[in-house]
Amino acid sequence: MSGARGRGRTNFVIRKIFHSIANRAAALFMKLLFGYSSRIYVTGSEHVNRAGGFLLASNHISHFDPFIISSAVRRKIDWMAMAEFFPLPIVGLFLRAVDAFPAARDRADRKTIRSAIDRLKDGRIVGVFPEGGIRDGASSLLQGAPLRAGASTLAHMAGVPIVPCVILGTDRLYAKRNWLPLRRTPIWIGFGRAISHFPELEKSVARARTEQELTKAFQGIYAELRQKFQLTTDDLPHPPRERMHAPSKNRRQLLRRTTATAVDLAMCASMNLLQSRHRLNGRSAAEMERYVAECEKLTPHEYYAVRQDVDLVAAIRNGSGASVTWRSPIQTKFSRNNAARADFFWCAARKNAPTVFMLHALMSATHIGYRRWAARINQLGWNACFVHLPYHYSRVPRGYWNGELAITADLIRNAEGLRQGVMEVRQLIATLREQGCREFGILGTSYGGWIGALLAMVERDLRFVALMCPIVNVEHAIWQNPGTAFMRRELRRAKIAPELVARHFHLSSPMHNEPSCDPARVLFVSGDFDLITRPADIDAIQQKWRGSDLLRVPQGHFGYRMMRDTIGRLKERGL
Repeated sequence: MSGARGRGRTNFVIRKIFHSIANRAAALFMKLLFGYSSRIYVTGSEHVNRAGGFLLASNHISHFDPFIISSAVRRKIDWMAMAEFFPLPIVGLFLRAVDAFPAARDRADRKTIRSAIDRLKDGRIVGVFPEGGIRDGASSLLQGAPLRAGASTLAHMAGVPIVPCVILGTDRLYAKRNWLPLRRTPIWIGFGRAISHFPELEKSVARARTEQELTKAFQGIYAELRQKFQLTTDDLPHPPRERMHAPSKNRRQLLRRTTATAVDLAMCASMNLLQSRHRLNGRSAAEMERYVAECEKLTPHEYYAVRQDVDLVAAIRNGSGASVTWRSPIQTKFSRNNAARADFFWCAARKNAPTVFMLHALMSATHIGYRRWAARINQLGWNACFVHLPYHYSRVPRGYWNGELAITADLIRNAEGLRQGVMEVRQLIATLREQGCREFGILGTSYGGWIGALLAMVERDLRFVALMCPIVNVEHAIWQNPGTAFMRRELRRAKIAPELVARHFHLSSPMHNEPSCDPARVLFVSGDFDLITRPADIDAIQQKWRGSDLLRVPQGHFGYRMMRDTIGRLKERGL
C-alpha cells in the first residue's frame, strides 16, 4: 500500500515537473515567435499581474489570441479550449502540456466546470472566451453582441473576480505576408479592472450584474484602445478568410491613406499659416477668465437660448426667393458677420415639406457642391437650407479669408462664433415651425458638424442629425490637433492654461455632453484616415451617445466621398 502511494507521489511530482518545463518552454517559444512577428502594445497590465485566482475573459478574433495574451501576462494562464482540438494527436498533447482543458461549445460540461473551479480556487488564472468562438463585426461583444452566461456563472461559483481583456490586430496574422521579416504586425491588448462576482447579491441578480459590468468594461477598453492608438477600420477585427485574401485591397488602402494624409497635412499647414495672423495680447488671459466665469453659470439651454426675430419671420412668411437675411442675435465688431444669411432650395411641397439644414465645413472652398446636393435632397421630397455660418461666405469681413476668423487663438471669439451659428439655426427652426414646417434634419461637416452636435444638445425634435467628421473633442482640437499648432503656441504665450479652457466644455464640447434629441436619430460619420477629427473620438462619442449610428468612410478629413455615403445611409434609414 505504501509502495502504491509512493509511486503515485512520484508520478505526481514527475507530471508537475513535466508541466512546469512544458509551460516554460512554450512561454519562451511564444515570446520569441510573436516578438519576431509582432509589436505588442499592452495597457492596464497592472490589472492582470495580480495575486490570487481570477477568470480572464477576452474577446476572440483569431486562433493566435490565447498564445499572444499568455505571452503578455507574467503568470501562467490555464485556457479553456474547444474540445474538438484535444483528440488531435500533436495539438491535444501540446494543449494538455500547457494545462489547457477542454470545453464543449454547445453544452455545459460538469467535468469542465469542476476543473475550472478547482483551478480558480487553487489561486490560478483561467482564461475564457465568452463569445464561444471567433467573432467580428455585429456578432462580436465589442459591437454590443450579448455575452454567454458561462463566465459570470463560473466566477460566481468559484467566488473569484473577472478581469476583462480586449485584443485587436491578431487576425492580421492569418495573412502570410505579415510573417515576413521586419513586418512586425502591430497588436493591441487592453486589460480592465477586476469585476466582482457580487457575493452579497442573490445568485441570478449577481450574474446579471456581472454580465452588465463585463459588457460595459469590454466596450470601454475597446474605445480606449482605439482612442489611445488612433486605430483605423483596417486595424479592427475582420473575418479570417478576408484577411487571408486581400493584398490588392491593402495596396489600395495604403494609397488612399497616403493621399488623405497629404491633403490633411496641407490643409493643416494652411490653417496654421492663417492663424499666425492673429495674436493674443497681455489682457487675453484675464478676459478669458472673466468670460469663462460668466459662462459657468449657464446651462447649454440658457447659453444657446434665442428669441424669434421679427425680420426673419417676415422674410420667410412673405418671401418666395432663395435667400433670407436677418440681424444675428449676437453682434460682433465685424458688421458683415452681424448679418445672418440662409439660402433656401425649396422642393415642390415648399413649407409643407421637411427641411434639412446644410452646415458647411471650416474655410469651405465653394458652395457649388452644396447646391448640387441640395438639388438631390429636393428630389427626396425635402427642402434644403444652406446656412452661411459665422465668418464664412457673405459674412467674411473685408481683408480676411473665408472662415479665417472662425477658429483662431481668440477662444472667446471662437466660442461666440459657435454660439452665433447654433442660435441662428435655432431661429430658423422656430420660424419655419411657426410657418407649418414640422420636421427638420441637420447635415453638418467638420465645423458645421460641430455646430450640428451642439444643436443636438439643445434641440429635442430633430428628424435626423448627420455629423460628418464633426469636431467633438474640443480638448484634442485645441491641444493636440495638427491644424492648431500656432494656436497652442499663442495660448501658452498668453498663459491660458488647459484647465481654464476646460471650464467651458460643458457648453462647447459635444464629447462632454449628452444629446437632447433621441440619440437614435444621430448618425456619426468618421474618416478612416482623418488627422483632424480622430476616428477614435468619433467612436468614443458614438458609444457615449448610446443608440446613435456610426458610418466609417475610407477618406481623410477633406474629401467628397463622405457626403455621398452619408446621404446613402440616410436614404437606407428612410431619411
